[in-house]
Amino acid sequence: MRIDSHHHFWNYSSTEYGWINDRMSALRRDFGPSDLKQVMTESKIDRVVSVQARQTLEETRWLIEIAKNNPFIAGVVGWVPLASDRLLEELEAISSHEQLKAVRHVVQDEPDDRFILGDAFNRGIAELKRFDLVYDILIYPRQLPATIEFVDRHPGQSFVLDHIAKPRIRDTFDTEWAKNLRELGLRPNVACKFSGVATEVQAPEWTVEDLRSYWYVALEAFGPSRLMVGSDWPVCLLKTDYRRWFNAIEELAQTLTENEQAAIWGQTAARVYQLQF
Repeated sequence: MRIDSHHHFWNYSSTEYGWINDRMSALRRDFGPSDLKQVMTESKIDRVVSVQARQTLEETRWLIEIAKNNPFIAGVVGWVPLASDRLLEELEAISSHEQLKAVRHVVQDEPDDRFILGDAFNRGIAELKRFDLVYDILIYPRQLPATIEFVDRHPGQSFVLDHIAKPRIRDTFDTEWAKNLRELGLRPNVACKFSGVATEVQAPEWTVEDLRSYWYVALEAFGPSRLMVGSDWPVCLLKTDYRRWFNAIEELAQTLTENEQAAIWGQTAARVYQLQF
């Protein structure tokens, strides 16, 4: 079973997707299940996890309905108003859908690098375990120190770090990112996605060698049992096509045993998100 643990759908509009700027013209169209199914087949991907791209309950419900109608979608990472006084009411309603496996907030875009430590936000996080929901962490490297503090507040909560925290990949290796990622990886309740990494290569083109040192750090920090792979499609199209990305993963994973490869390709995602097939 090969699982793409991170991708998005959207019906594009400039109003709803304002983060898609002028440099992202390739993303300014609709991306739906039929588009994804085609590239999945070419890359021998069996299942996917759909992740929110807007911070609305409307989109979360929409993703759940898409998953109900497309069996290759094994789960949904949605959005809920974690800092709202109405959170419990919203969670009780939306968690009744078995397709919802996790939630996330776009912390990377918050102006305060310590937003993730806010009281109201953390009260919301503390409610997720009772609904058996994972929390996906979307941050930049500068937010890793606060994230480590945040995770330590919730030792019983299951977390998944998206995109290895988006280090900028350039000639100088980000040693501070590596140190903080290894520190975060010491927390056994945190898993990590090796996804969206090619997009962070600052040069116009990328090769597998550009990714290798980042792959080794993520593998060292989390091990195959807490590392999963994802495409970040269609955002990845800014730098790579779907098939090329997973071909790169195959090359990076060649040194792993058969069991370790099985973990990163699907078993980790299936276990952490409690996916049913």
